[in-house]
Amino acid sequence: MTLIDQPGTTGTPLTESRDPDGSRPITIVDPQDGSTVGTVHSADEGDVAAAVQAARRAAEGWAATAPAARGALLHAMADALAARADEVAALNTRETGKPAGDARGGVDAAVGTLRQYAELGPLHRTHSLRGADVAIDYTRPEPRGVVAAVTPWNDPVAVAAGLVGAALVTGNTVVHKPSERCPHVGRLLGEIWSSPLPEGVLTTLTGDGRTGAQLVGSAGVDVVAHVGSTATGRAIAAEALRTGAHTILENGGNDALLVDADVDPAWAAAQAALGAYANSGQICTSVERIYVHADVADAFVEALVAEAEQRNADGMAPLVDTRMRAEVHRQVAAAQQAGARVLVGGEVPAGPGAHYPATVVVDVASDTDLVREETFGPVAPVQVVASFTEGLDRAVASRYGLAATVLTGSLEHTTEAVRRLPVGTVKVNAVFGGAPGGAAEPRGASGHGFGYGPELLDEMTTRKVVHIGRPVLRTQA
Repeated sequence: MTLIDQPGTTGTPLTESRDPDGSRPITIVDPQDGSTVGTVHSADEGDVAAAVQAARRAAEGWAATAPAARGALLHAMADALAARADEVAALNTRETGKPAGDARGGVDAAVGTLRQYAELGPLHRTHSLRGADVAIDYTRPEPRGVVAAVTPWNDPVAVAAGLVGAALVTGNTVVHKPSERCPHVGRLLGEIWSSPLPEGVLTTLTGDGRTGAQLVGSAGVDVVAHVGSTATGRAIAAEALRTGAHTILENGGNDALLVDADVDPAWAAAQAALGAYANSGQICTSVERIYVHADVADAFVEALVAEAEQRNADGMAPLVDTRMRAEVHRQVAAAQQAGARVLVGGEVPAGPGAHYPATVVVDVASDTDLVREETFGPVAPVQVVASFTEGLDRAVASRYGLAATVLTGSLEHTTEAVRRLPVGTVKVNAVFGGAPGGAAEPRGASGHGFGYGPELLDEMTTRKVVHIGRPVLRTQA
């Protein structure tokens, strides 16, 4: 088994190379201009075993640490990250091509997430139970043990902060494996976050898919928390059947956007463009397929083309690397061969880097990968439907279950969409957003378990039921 951190469903393998000494180097190039960022070496089987053993040695003492003390150390981790926010954000931009403002926003979100879990951890409550009048019955949360956190490249700082923060504050120790696409960011986070913690509580391993497979397959790992591709998530789930590890998986998505007949088409196009093109389409909950009512379709498509053209004129951020770009373009080209029309974009630009334009595709067949699979690029495939019900029927027909968006002024259509869409999150009249603390469970090929929010504390713990009855004491002489 080899685990590839590849958002998108293809599971395209990384090209593995070996140095003469047998090590597996990973060289990262800047997707903006093709310049070399640096080279790291993959942790081998011995490194993985040592990290897991160190985490197990530290587990008992860390679990016995008072939750408030663990929370204080999470605040210290947040302080340490905030002090080096610009450095982390700049490195993220160099490794992944993430726009500078978004990269800094990801660091700020990570700081906030650590602080949130620092406060929620000591407040993590259990239940008192109603038993016999003279007995005490309650539940007690306990850490699961060693958590393997396998995190992605598209939001590497904020996602890692969530998984690592929730695991640590509930008393688990963590071995963190960042994506092989941003190992320098992962290594820097490890240096920053481990500095205030006791030895062995947090260890970071850089490496390729083989390193990830060795980590999640270790008998010493009790939880695998993974954000990334469906292919990798399924490999992890299969391995967990052997090891018995608890799994938390947020995997690929193929989020639908439904545009009803009663909404302003220009506003709807702006929403669609935001959902499809933000971070160059490299967001788990990006808009991946659009179903627009025929009554507004012409005006909507015209406005969406204008949105794409404006973004291309302003300059789109690159995709993470040329391998990802090749997969995005393959899906677009295959859709064209099946009869789709590209109205803007859809061509690989000349020059260095991994750039790809904002793209609008119409007349797309439902059986193409561009509609069925996660594209993870700045592509907006549009299908025109005769009714809201037809659009909803098509939106429901997917093996993925991450999120979906509905743009409508109809309460009836809203409630019907909420009822029928088999996804963890339904968004109405906004492609992004939501109240703080919201957490959703993905469904189908998109994974399972709560990957964020207060419920993640429950995922990271087991619950023990305690019954204390009245003793019968011996008679004193």
